[in-house]
Amino acid sequence: MSQSLDLPTSDPRGSDRAAPAHGVPGRLDALPAAASGMTVGNLYYAQPLLSSPRDVFPSSTATASTLITLTQAGCVIGVLFLVPLGDRLDKRGLITLLLTVTTLAQVAAGLATGFPMLPAASLISCAASAVAQILVPFTASLAPDHARGRIVGRVMSGLLTGILLSRTLSSLVSDVAGWRVVYLGSAALTALPAVALRAARPRHAPTTAVPYVLTGPGFRHTPVGVGLFAVVGAAGAAIVPLAGDWADRELAGPMTGLAFAVAAAAITVTAFAVAGFGQHSIVLLAPAAIVIGMVVQTTLMLGRHTIYRLDATARAGLNSAFIATLFLGGTLGSQLGSIAHRAGGWGAVSILGAALPLLALLYWRTEHRSARRKTAPVFG
Repeated sequence: MSQSLDLPTSDPRGSDRAAPAHGVPGRLDALPAAASGMTVGNLYYAQPLLSSPRDVFPSSTATASTLITLTQAGCVIGVLFLVPLGDRLDKRGLITLLLTVTTLAQVAAGLATGFPMLPAASLISCAASAVAQILVPFTASLAPDHARGRIVGRVMSGLLTGILLSRTLSSLVSDVAGWRVVYLGSAALTALPAVALRAARPRHAPTTAVPYVLTGPGFRHTPVGVGLFAVVGAAGAAIVPLAGDWADRELAGPMTGLAFAVAAAAITVTAFAVAGFGQHSIVLLAPAAIVIGMVVQTTLMLGRHTIYRLDATARAGLNSAFIATLFLGGTLGSQLGSIAHRAGGWGAVSILGAALPLLALLYWRTEHRSARRKTAPVFG
C-alpha cells in the first residue's frame, strides 16, 4: 500500500484498524467514485448503438435487440452471483479481477468480427461491471466513522453520474468516431482505475464465511437452483403488457396502490409459510418470487407512464432521473437487506421486505387523497 495515503487497513481477521480522528483520507473517495461511474456506464453504452453494428453485421432488429437483453441479463448475473463474493473474498483482489475481466470483454466487443461476439462480450462485461456494487461497501469499510456518510455519498454520486452520462457519451463518441471506439474507449477507462485501485488500496480480508443466502445451511440450494430461482422471478416480466394497458386506461394510480399491497401481503404470507414449513422449500419461495417480480414490473411500467406525462418535452431527462432513483433504491435496498440478514436472519429480511411496500402504500395513500381533493368539485 502506498505510504502517502492515510488509509485504515484490515487485520488478518477482517476488522479495520482505527481511522484517523480528524480529516478525510486523501483520495479515498475519488478513485472508487471514478471507477464506479466508468464501470456502471458499461450497462448503458450499448443502448444508443443498436443501429450502428447492424451497418457492419447484417442482422434483423430482433437480433440486434438481443444486445440490450443480454446486457441487462449480465447485470442481473453480476448482482446475484458476483457481488456477494465481496464478503467472502479479499475485496481488493476481487475488484481488480472484475475490472480486468470488464476491460478484456470491452476490448473483445470493440474488436468483434461477427455480431454474436458483441452481445456475448457485453454479457460478460456487464456481469463483471457489478464491481461498482462492491466498491461502495469496500470504501465504506475503509472510511473513518466521522466521514463515512460523506465519502460513500461521493462514491454514489460518481456511480449515478456514470448512469446519467453514459448514453450521452456513447452517442457522441459513436457519432464522431464509430461504435467500436465506444467499447475500446470504455476498456481504457476501466483499465485505469483497475491499476490505480490495486496500487492504492490495502488488502481486505474476508469478513464472513457464510455462503450465498440461498446456498446456506438454512436453504441448502445448489448454485444451479439459485439460478433457476432467479429465472422464476423474471417471469414477472409477462405482466408488462397488462401494466401498459392499465396505464392507457388511466388506472396507474389505483393499480400502483394495489401493487404495493400485494407485495407486502406476498412477502408476509411467504415469510410465515417458510417459517412453518422450512426455508429449504423452493416450492414456497418460487410463487413469492413470481408475485414480487410482477409487482416490480408493474410499478416500473406505471411509474414510467406517469413521469412521461409530466412534461412531453423533457422525457429523456425525466427518464434519467427515474432510472437513477431506481438504481439508488436498489443499492440502498441491497445494503439494508444485508444488514437485516446479519442482524436477524430470514425473519428480519422478511420484515424489511414487507415494511418497504407498506411504507410506499402509505405514501401512495397520502398522494392519492391529495389528488382527489384537488380534483373534487367545489359547491356553494
